[in-house]
Amino acid sequence: MESLIILIPIAVVLIALAVAIFLWAVDNDQFDDLEGPAHSILFDDNPPKASRPSKKE
Repeated sequence: MESLIILIPIAVVLIALAVAIFLWAVDNDQFDDLEGPAHSILFDDNPPKASRPSKKE
């Protein structure tokens, strides 16, 4: 029974910390675009620009 005196406040602090981290993530737009990064892997990068032939003297 005495262990509950320690475990309940620790649980409350951990839950408050998890809620604070979640609210921070929502406020900083961490959940705006969930599909964009997943689809970006399917597309190739831009093709490299053609290099100019060097003038040889």
